[in-house]
Amino acid sequence: MSEKEFSGKTALVTGGSRGIGRALSLKLARNGANVAINYLSRESDAQKTKRLIEKLGVGCVLVQANVSEPSEVQAMIEATRRAFGSIELLVANAAICIMESHQMISWETWKKTMCVNLDGPFLCIQAVKDEMLAKGYGRIVCISSIAGLVPKKLFIHYGASKAGLIAMVRCFSQALAPTIRVNCLAPGLTDTEMSRTAVTEDAFLEMVKDTPLGRTAEPEEMANVAYFLLSDQSSFMTGQTVVASGGRVTLP
Repeated sequence: MSEKEFSGKTALVTGGSRGIGRALSLKLARNGANVAINYLSRESDAQKTKRLIEKLGVGCVLVQANVSEPSEVQAMIEATRRAFGSIELLVANAAICIMESHQMISWETWKKTMCVNLDGPFLCIQAVKDEMLAKGYGRIVCISSIAGLVPKKLFIHYGASKAGLIAMVRCFSQALAPTIRVNCLAPGLTDTEMSRTAVTEDAFLEMVKDTPLGRTAEPEEMANVAYFLLSDQSSFMTGQTVVASGGRVTLP
């Protein structure tokens, strides 16, 4: 049997306990990676994901951390290294999505959204990049959103944070090349708890109606695209944002 692509490598997935993060963590595990699952508060979900990964015969460690806090990010990185050694794969997936009108957005909501969705990926990349550069190998994928590419009147703060993430990926890809490849995935409507709770049921159904493929994505479909960006199948790609939206947003 041929060796699996990521055998012996360590992946850190933020927000990995459920949704797209869980699906991608499982796909990485199926392909040989030891996986560190970051979560903030949903320990039962994290434990469930850990059990699923361990059934695949690889290692899994849970690391609770608020990715917007520098000290907690550093502790998360250190815990992952203690468990598995150096980190070769980073997926910055943890995010929050709050839907509010311009009349309702507060400075606190704006800052919270930016801290988690933009500061978090920045802190995580900064924490692993030097080790990757020294080792001569690194793959980073950030999970953005089509909200960072098209205007949505109720997503002023969320859209701004996800657009900023796309720009940050572009810049990091230039700064860390050729050793580390840094890419971005911009999912469309995906059937996750966050998507279901961020908008009203009517708004959710309207987004499905506006999707040419006529349905939501499953988390596993997003995981497949993110995995592609981590794998050698995308070996000549860096600094790119791949849109997987069922046709709602098309680029260029």
